[in-house]
Amino acid sequence: MPRTDEAAAFFHAVYSAVSEIPPGRVTSYGHIAALIGTPQRPRQVGVCLKHLPDDTDADADADTESEPSRRQRWNHSNVPWQRVVNARGVISPRGGRPGATRAQADLLRAEGVQVTGVGGGLGELSVDLDRYGWFPSALPSEGVKEEEEEEEEEEEAEAEEEEPEHDEAGVDDQEVKEQEEEHDAYIKQEEDSNNEQSNR
Repeated sequence: MPRTDEAAAFFHAVYSAVSEIPPGRVTSYGHIAALIGTPQRPRQVGVCLKHLPDDTDADADADTESEPSRRQRWNHSNVPWQRVVNARGVISPRGGRPGATRAQADLLRAEGVQVTGVGGGLGELSVDLDRYGWFPSALPSEGVKEEEEEEEEEEEAEAEEEEPEHDEAGVDDQEVKEQEEEHDAYIKQEEDSNNEQSNR
């Protein structure tokens, strides 16, 4: 499917984010959209996952195209698409793919996620989001960056604490104390000198 650069970037962001969902956990289309900075686009996340190529499609592309980036393309084997459900925890039907709902449930069960039937005769399959939900405030890969930044800030703060404190003019407290002592000694010396002269 031909895509604009913007669409390709969105697909890449979705697939990359979904890749970070840990085994045995699920999240919603809306949460993936929020994690990649587009909270208003949960349906587009679903579209991306609907168009995720099968492994065989990726292999066929690898045979016909020599670009390494095409060979490394996102596909069913490296994007855990099954870990994304709707906001109620229900496995969404994938239009045009008979048996896809059941296949998704089977993949989740293989990861230890309990999938139950809901909705009476509607045949909906659901996951308990309270038990299996994965809803971090940021992607783990971004969290690593945040932790590194926090560590750098802590190191800078510690370095500042080790440096002598400075007043507004940029003079540290020790210097001020030494200058005051020198000044006091000078004044005392002047007073002593004046006292000697007046005693003469």
